[in-house]
Order: sequence, then structure tokens, then C-alpha cells
Amino acid sequence: MKGLRWFLPLIILGLGYLGYTAIAATKSAPQENAASPPPPIVETRVVHPTQHQVVLRAHGEVIPVETTQLSAQVSGEVVAWHPNFVAGGIVKRGDVLFSIEPENYQAAVLNAEADLASAKAALIEEQAQAAVAKRQAKSLPSSQVTDLYLRKPQVLSAKARVKSAQAALKRAQRDLDNCQVTAPYDALVVSRDVGVGQYINAGSPVGVLNSIEAAEVHLPIAGFDTLFLPTPLAGIEVQLTRNGSEPAQRQARLVRDLGIVEQSTRMMRVVVRLDDPYGIQSAKPALPFGSYIEATFKGATLENVFKLPQSLINNRQVWVVNQAGKLTPRTLRVVRTEGQYIYADQGLSDDDQVVTTLPEFPEPGMTVRVASQVSPEGEHE
Repeated sequence: MKGLRWFLPLIILGLGYLGYTAIAATKSAPQENAASPPPPIVETRVVHPTQHQVVLRAHGEVIPVETTQLSAQVSGEVVAWHPNFVAGGIVKRGDVLFSIEPENYQAAVLNAEADLASAKAALIEEQAQAAVAKRQAKSLPSSQVTDLYLRKPQVLSAKARVKSAQAALKRAQRDLDNCQVTAPYDALVVSRDVGVGQYINAGSPVGVLNSIEAAEVHLPIAGFDTLFLPTPLAGIEVQLTRNGSEPAQRQARLVRDLGIVEQSTRMMRVVVRLDDPYGIQSAKPALPFGSYIEATFKGATLENVFKLPQSLINNRQVWVVNQAGKLTPRTLRVVRTEGQYIYADQGLSDDDQVVTTLPEFPEPGMTVRVASQVSPEGEHE
């Protein structure tokens, strides 16, 4: 029995080995010729260099080209004012906005006319006496004939009095004309500070007018956009758009830039001129002063650039499938971004195949198949 206990473990180990050998012998051999997974399929788009017209956008407020602080040039009592000379009223160039009592100034004109007539009469008299003196001087020695004898100083004084009287008449007539204060241009009345029966002094402010013959919009242009401003600037057409409950569009034009860069924002400003902003002279929609609008205009033209959706760009890099069917990363030099697209002038070549749907883990040199080159039958093989 003792001998059997010594040999029992050996017998068990031997049986285990025999069982393992039998199992290993019956295990199927690995398939040496198992097919490797096919390369991933990607979609691409062929790119070509193109020309692109830059479109610049900015926002600004419609403001008047000219604002006038209206005042009277003569003193007197206000006797009438134009019915449109009220805040918000529209007046035409030359309309009489208000009138000042003219009687005193009419009397001044009459006095000036009388003084002028008297001065002219005195001149005629002096010229007649000078003519008599000239005839008499012919019989006198030349040593006795002086300018005073010929009455030349008297004639000059009489002429001076005539000119002075003429000037006084012009001033009196001007004061009379200024009794009627007229609009210097087609205008929107901002405020009126005068009423019938009120006595005003010369120079007293009586109202504020904004010209509606033209308006301006000062557009801020960011530093990265200034490179694409058109040259020359003046005359470029601009489309103005007012959004909101009552949208409106108008055509305007660039006229100049303000010539400075703002210290706080580092922006420059260009000026757009809009004629007839209130549509008085035409049926065009009004863009009142204070309207906040979007301005769109054409900038510089980019030559030989590649247009790509921003969604394809990651850290200024795209993937390209080369002629060997392998992925290659390309770093772009982006010169312009507009909306959902970027424009690059370096990093790509004509007819490059830019990948639009990448594999899950793309790597440089990875072999891929282009979807447009894979047949439906080949996809299922």
C-alpha cells in the first residue's frame, strides 16, 4: 500500500499530460491566410485655385451731414412762423421759417435810399463845379491851377459819400431781408425755441435743423479688414440694410476715410454718404437719423486662393489623399475668413484631393480608399 501511495501522484500527472496532448492535437490550426481588414473609405473633394472678391461688412448709425443751430440776424418781435417749423417737421430749402416785424427795417431802407440820393446829388454838383473850374483854368497860369482849384478833392469826397450811402443801403436792405428767416436746405426740424409775439435779439438761438439732403454713416473697420479695403476708396457702392420689424435697403457710396486709427479699439472708420435719406425726392424707403444699419461693400480681389469650409480645418490643417492613396496633412496659410468659409493662398496645390470625412484616428501615411473610386461591389467584397 505504501508503494501505491508513492506512485499515485505520478500516475495522475501522467494522465493529465496525456489529456492535454489529446486536446492540443484536436485543436484546429490557426488560419495562416486570414484576410487583413481593408483600408478605410474617405470622401474627398478636388480643389482648384480661384479668384475671390472680398465682401466687407460693418455696422453704423445714420447721422446728418450738416446740423445748423439757427439764430436770428436782426432783433425784433416774431410775427409768424411756418406750420412745419416744429420738432419733427420737414421744411424745404428757401421756406420762410419765421418772420420778424419789418417796419423799423423798412424805414431804415427808406432813410438809406434818401441818403444815397442826397449823396448822388452832391456828387453831381461837385462834378459840375469841377467842370466850370476846369474851363476857367485854361485862362490862368499853370502855377495857379491846383487840384484844389479844380475841385478834385471835393469830387473824391462826394464819390466817397455816395459809396458810403450805397453801403448803408445794402446793410439796411440786408436787415430787412433778414426779417424773414429761411431754411438753408431741405431739413428736419429738431427743435424750435421761438413763438409769435416773442421778442428776440440778434444772434439768439431759435432752433436746430438737420439737413436731409444727405446723410452719413461712419463705419468702423477692424485692423484685419483694413488690408482688404478697395483702392481707391471713393465711389465704391455700398448696400445699406436696416433689419427689424420694418426692414429697408438703400444704395449709398463710400466717400472717404477719417484718416485716424482709434486708440481704444485700433479701428479706422470709413464714411458712407447716403443721398435723400428720408426719401423726400424719391420713392425710396427712408433711413431716418439714428437708424442702426449694416453696410456691405466689395473689397479687394484675392487671386489664386483655395476656398474651403471651416469645418474641414483643424488648427489651420487639412488632410489630403496623395497619388499613392495615403493621408498627408497640409498646413494652410489662411488669408481671409468669410462666413463658413476660409480662403488660403498656401498649403494646397491644384487638383489636390482634400478629405471631407476623416477616419476615426487619422495618421500621416495611412492608406485609405476614396469613396468615388470604390465600386458598390468592391465595397461588399
